Amino acid sequence: MRALEANADYFGVSYGELMENAGRKAAESIIALFKKCSVLVVCGTGNNGGDGFVTARYLENAGYRVTVILLGRVGSVKTGPALVNLEIARGMNMPVIEADTAVKIPKEAFLNCDLIVDAVLGTGFSGIPREPALTAIRCMNESPIRKVSLDIPSGLDAHTGEGEEHVDADLVITFYAPKKGLDRYKVEVADIGIPGKAFTHTGPGSLVGLKSRGDFMEKGGGGRVLIIGGGPYTGAPALAAMAAYRAGAEIVTVAAPKRAAGIIASFSPDLIVRPLSDSQIIGEEDVEQLKSLISRHHAVVIGMGLGKEPGIATAIAKILPACKKVVIDADALQAGMPLKGIITPNAHEFARISGNDMKPDDQAAQEKVREFSKEKGVVTVWKGRPAVISDGVDFKVNSTGNPAMNVGGTGDVLAGIIGAFYCRNDAYKAACAAAFVSGAAGDMAYDDKGIGLVATDVIHWLPYVIKKYRPK
Repeated sequence: MRALEANADYFGVSYGELMENAGRKAAESIIALFKKCSVLVVCGTGNNGGDGFVTARYLENAGYRVTVILLGRVGSVKTGPALVNLEIARGMNMPVIEADTAVKIPKEAFLNCDLIVDAVLGTGFSGIPREPALTAIRCMNESPIRKVSLDIPSGLDAHTGEGEEHVDADLVITFYAPKKGLDRYKVEVADIGIPGKAFTHTGPGSLVGLKSRGDFMEKGGGGRVLIIGGGPYTGAPALAAMAAYRAGAEIVTVAAPKRAAGIIASFSPDLIVRPLSDSQIIGEEDVEQLKSLISRHHAVVIGMGLGKEPGIATAIAKILPACKKVVIDADALQAGMPLKGIITPNAHEFARISGNDMKPDDQAAQEKVREFSKEKGVVTVWKGRPAVISDGVDFKVNSTGNPAMNVGGTGDVLAGIIGAFYCRNDAYKAACAAAFVSGAAGDMAYDDKGIGLVATDVIHWLPYVIKKYRPK
């Protein structure tokens, strides 16, 4: 739900509109089921509480006698639509009782009403409720008054469907779709206007729950990425490596043939470069050294700038089995090459490895990419117009990016971002998030540079995109 809400906001249905729709739909259900009466609405300080404030307003306007208990101070309510809707309720002179501690909760209010609306904790909750929410939950359960929970009974963990102490609701009005654990309740599902693109497209929702460097206290938490590339081309692996850093990887190592390694090392002091044995291309003599490097990294990105000399394919085929998490790109995407992990073909490369000659704007791309991913057991990032990401079961369309990104190196940047995200996340999550972030950075670069943008401009904007769109 957090991902869908973030995507809905991105595609034009704001958090405020979703909250308004949720509260209105909940009030409509209550009005249809319960005649005009005295209603106690118990609200937390987050967005579930915001739904409660809207519900309270609609019930008050419909002639119900409404009192709100806010489990906190007005100043602690989440900034944004939740706080706006609380202020609207207060502006209507609706009684709002602030109870920021358990002892301030007026327990008699849970008995002196005809209906209780629970809007304390939503789908983001997990663990054991803290005070004053815990006392409020106990007061609701000890009351014989009928209880309606908004979205999910407070105290229930939407990830597991369990909870040590949660509201024993007579009715749950849940938004968009049932959540885990609601099969034991009477449930009404309310459509709150989430647009179709929120389901089918990547967006800020793809970054919800994405783990990266900032989520770990210990050194190494951001993950270690190994880039295997270079030979005829030296810029490609350097671009992938710098993109991985800017996307949150903590350590990035580039393994490249000797001649290329020296050039790559000169691009930036941030890069750790490991020269291989041959001076020109990666060969079978490098396999053991690469396997040792692979064992010390969380994710491997392979292919960019390698070239297509015959011995390279043989070396890659021996390297891939040692990779637990691997992103296969560019020159490593050869016909007959073993595939695993995440692959990032453009239209020509996809035709080469699949035998399916899709155009970049193929209207049937979603199903074709999904079928191929299922057959090969990989996550595919098909770099068409628009891009399609699939794990063989689900798919996402990515609509970020622009024609100015049709310049050398942007594919290498994408592969590096995927590698960084893949360190601490599953393959499909990493691929969807990276596709969105890469294209959004390209859009920012276009706003800055216009049609003259280059791949390093996209790298520059990566931290800004992640900072802007990663949900707090």
